[in-house]
Amino acid sequence: MRPLSCVHAEDADGNVSRVIRVGTRKSQLARIQTDSVVEKLKELHPDVHFEIVAMSTTGDKILDTALSKIGEKSLFTKELENALEKNEVDLVVHSLKDLPTVLPVGFTIGSVLKRENPHDAVVLHPKHKGKRLDSLANKSVVGTSSLRRAAQLKKRFPHLEFKDIRGNLNTRLKKLDEKDDFSAIILAAAGLRRMGWENRISQILGPEDCMYAVGQGALAVEVRARDQDILEMVSVLNDSDTVLRCISERAFLKHLEGGCSVPVAVYTEIKNSQLYLTGAVYSLDGSDSLKETMQTSISSDNQVEEQEKVDEKVQRVGITALKVSEAAQDAAVKLGVDLGNLLLSKGAKEILTVARQLNDAR
Repeated sequence: MRPLSCVHAEDADGNVSRVIRVGTRKSQLARIQTDSVVEKLKELHPDVHFEIVAMSTTGDKILDTALSKIGEKSLFTKELENALEKNEVDLVVHSLKDLPTVLPVGFTIGSVLKRENPHDAVVLHPKHKGKRLDSLANKSVVGTSSLRRAAQLKKRFPHLEFKDIRGNLNTRLKKLDEKDDFSAIILAAAGLRRMGWENRISQILGPEDCMYAVGQGALAVEVRARDQDILEMVSVLNDSDTVLRCISERAFLKHLEGGCSVPVAVYTEIKNSQLYLTGAVYSLDGSDSLKETMQTSISSDNQVEEQEKVDEKVQRVGITALKVSEAAQDAAVKLGVDLGNLLLSKGAKEILTVARQLNDAR
């Protein structure tokens, strides 16, 4: 494969433009997400030709097993990163929640775009239209393949039963609508909105019902860490608030050593230059849990002198966010680590170890 700097395309008039190849998963949602990122890049770089390269990942192929059982941190990313490593693509668009908190050497997240609604949504079987989780009949079956969702919702709605459901968004909706196995399924609101299926959302679950996954609702662009020009190109897509929220969430998860196979949930918000992070860990049935909130200042008073240091290219939990205050990024990392330490001091390790063992034994 030719090195990036040599890849060019010629149009009908003989004008030569640089080609940037963008890797994505093949699912309809992944394509929609990637197209939205490429559209933004095209507006900023009209002289560049962007070519989309779609591929299937391990997570797309293994559809009969719950994600938490597969035990692979990079289920939806490994094949894309292989292509990035071999120079077959120059950047990759992911859902940030699919990316582990530690990336393979040589890769970095060059931008985190403005977050869509990060909460989970309830999608009902058509015959239950108009209902909510609390009004579904006793022993109604709700589909979710997420330990995090199941743990929180079992505790909150003890009259319901929860079962695994896998597949991409289209497949899961089909399983819900065409069979009678599920009364409802729980999906990320962000994906439904991006697919244009907002009308299927019957309830958005607030933090009191179900806190979300680390990075949920945010798109990330992964690049080769050494490609300074590509890093600069995608850095303009960074949304400062989303970057800081997600850095704190990822630092919290990393400190707890959590992943797909344990129920960890977060909730973040920024108000008056304060970043608030709520983090929680759960036993599989939700009966045992720890939840705490901490905050930190992310005031940008000292941003002016920082602009000169920006090319240090420091990675924080896998993210290199040029053009975002370094002091604020450091504060966000510290907040995540501090909250992780607080929960660990209260027994989070024990809860997560038991959850991991029980899940492995299922």
